[in-house]
Amino acid sequence: MRTRMFLPAVLCALTLSTCPAFAQTPMGSLQVSARIAPTGGHPEPVRQFTFYILTMSYDDILKQASAQFPLAPKDEFISNLKISAELKAWLKKHDVIDLMAPDVDKLITADDVMDIPEFMDAYMRSNGGGVTQGLPKPKYKDAEKESNPAKYDKLRQEYLSSLRHFIETHPATIGGMEVELDAINPKFAWDKAQQEHTQKVAQLAPELAQTKFMAVKGDTDLDGNLNVRGLPPGKYWVSSLGMFATSGDRRLAWDVPVAITAGQTAHAELSNLNGRDPASTHP
Repeated sequence: MRTRMFLPAVLCALTLSTCPAFAQTPMGSLQVSARIAPTGGHPEPVRQFTFYILTMSYDDILKQASAQFPLAPKDEFISNLKISAELKAWLKKHDVIDLMAPDVDKLITADDVMDIPEFMDAYMRSNGGGVTQGLPKPKYKDAEKESNPAKYDKLRQEYLSSLRHFIETHPATIGGMEVELDAINPKFAWDKAQQEHTQKVAQLAPELAQTKFMAVKGDTDLDGNLNVRGLPPGKYWVSSLGMFATSGDRRLAWDVPVAITAGQTAHAELSNLNGRDPASTHP
């Protein structure tokens, strides 16, 4: 009786041990070494620095975070400004967001001054009060607008016509009027919106990386090395999550891909060559 019961049990155990559902997947390992060479100096270990082994590139994680807190397109931003419709159209047409930027005044024509209320006001503040010789003066009076509207309209049109002609024949008088646009310059609000967007993404991305895409994290030792074991085969990224390690005048962040193979040890050497320095145009 005991023999009959033992044999089925042994067969069952053998079957379970060979079943794919119970087979153990071979793991891989990763050795990370991090070094920074300051300008004119020898490479130094990046000591006791935390690196994150991610299943997605941190650059792509930044894009996901940015999508969760989108920055309004420039045209949409301009449409929501509290300025005249004419100025909004001008900004979009010329792709201008900073009215005080160099050479912006060269984009402004006599027609722009005459047709855009903010430009007209700025031009008159810049050239009025006897500053510019020969500038036409209006002959109409506001009181005549109701008492003698025909005369008012005639004199006003004559003034506007002569003013347009003056601006066309004296284009240099447009130069300098951008200083008078400081109060309505949209650049300040645009910079603030971009700064808020950047700060929000900088907060969201590390949290997103650690909660959804982190396989493991660890700190380098005093020699700048980090050993990670037990990683399933696949593609990973060794990332500093946008944090910078420093040595002398160099500040570097990393987001370096590495492939893990079952039963093998992969190596990731982090250095100036594959680090990102915010002070440089090169990776």
